[in-house]
Amino acid sequence: MDTRYEIELNRHYSAAWGQRCAQYTWDRGPALPQRCQVFEYAPSDRTFSWVYATCGMALHTEAVSLELFLLSPCQAEEHVELLTAIAHFHQTGARLDLGHTVNFGRPWLKDSRCSFGLISLPYPFDPALENASIVGKRVRALWLLPITSDERSFKGSSGLSALETLFEQRQFNYLDPLRRSVVEMAHSSP
Repeated sequence: MDTRYEIELNRHYSAAWGQRCAQYTWDRGPALPQRCQVFEYAPSDRTFSWVYATCGMALHTEAVSLELFLLSPCQAEEHVELLTAIAHFHQTGARLDLGHTVNFGRPWLKDSRCSFGLISLPYPFDPALENASIVGKRVRALWLLPITSDERSFKGSSGLSALETLFEQRQFNYLDPLRRSVVEMAHSSP
């Protein structure tokens, strides 16, 4: 990975989230065809949460470099592993993009009902976060939003727009790992 790419991507991320706290490379499990790091940003007056963001998720041959970020109420090494596994899938399996879902293979955090991730627009932040030019390459930063299995099923049957409408109507707390599904909430509402 180009050091200039790391520096410029961190500068782009820092404009949204504040100073970078730490940088990790997950070295357990299958090797990635191309190195991917995860940047960890501590809570700040801009985020009020921990932010984990990929750096180098997309292969150099891709026209647009996809990078994902995950918000969390707590600092957790599992987020580094999760984002690295998703980067591995993106590099060796199917190319991920806006509106896709990924199976985490476990709860997002302990006892969480969320075991899938929805690749979404970065709604909680300034729209400028989504698109950047980093060392002459177009980069798209999207939000990996933890969702439940019935939210994933609802998206499959009713579409992304319908799911996002439910999120908005229910004003759910996306940082709560123990939150109820918005689909469940909609069915239990009078």
